[in-house]
Amino acid sequence: MTHWYEGPLAAFDTETTGVDVEGDRIVSAALVVQDAAGGRMRVTRWLVNPGIPVPVGATEIHGLTDDHLQRNGRWPAPVVEEIARALAEQCAAGRPLVVMNAPFDLTLLDRELKRHRASSLGPYLQNSPLCVLDPRVLDKHLDRYRKGRRTLTDLCELYGVALDGAHDAAADAAASLELVRAVGRRFSSRLDRLTPPELHTLQAVWHAAQARGLQAWFAKNGTAEAVDPAWPLRPELPAAA
Repeated sequence: MTHWYEGPLAAFDTETTGVDVEGDRIVSAALVVQDAAGGRMRVTRWLVNPGIPVPVGATEIHGLTDDHLQRNGRWPAPVVEEIARALAEQCAAGRPLVVMNAPFDLTLLDRELKRHRASSLGPYLQNSPLCVLDPRVLDKHLDRYRKGRRTLTDLCELYGVALDGAHDAAADAAASLELVRAVGRRFSSRLDRLTPPELHTLQAVWHAAQARGLQAWFAKNGTAEAVDPAWPLRPELPAAA
């Protein structure tokens, strides 16, 4: 029997103007699909002119400048529509969707759909709900007492996954996909009996617990930062009065 982590997977990643899911914009995105471990990866890439200036700090991370995006990027409205439909197609095909730190990328896409299409991610997925595998949540639950950071770069190094060209959406998506396979193999005794939909449900619980733990740590150390327990998508903020 082929275990889920050796079977079909898709992976999604974005590069953005910043880290605020409510206000920042997508500048590039990628979807990587692999039908079986070791198989050829099919990559779809999107380059977006976000319509706002790209901060220097963001450009230093992903290398995408205002000039390059204005010359080569597409307007966001048709792109976010294409991305949402592409993700829905993967869900309809029964492929689990790998998203590293899913609440960031999926929430940002949802807000871009609201901004440019007067829509949200929900309608695209009404017939085929999301089944997300988040390597950050999985690793943090399965190896919860390990010290150290859990960025994509750190986890790839820990699990022996190649990450060539970090902060390129396609490279990060491909590495996240391989990372989930590596996590599955390492913790096979705990994961073999679980299906991806079951894992999706469990990750929501695990992430909420992880968020509560981080929030308590922040409070103990006098940090006012709030940690959102929602996974894989954050709810919309209430409309301003």
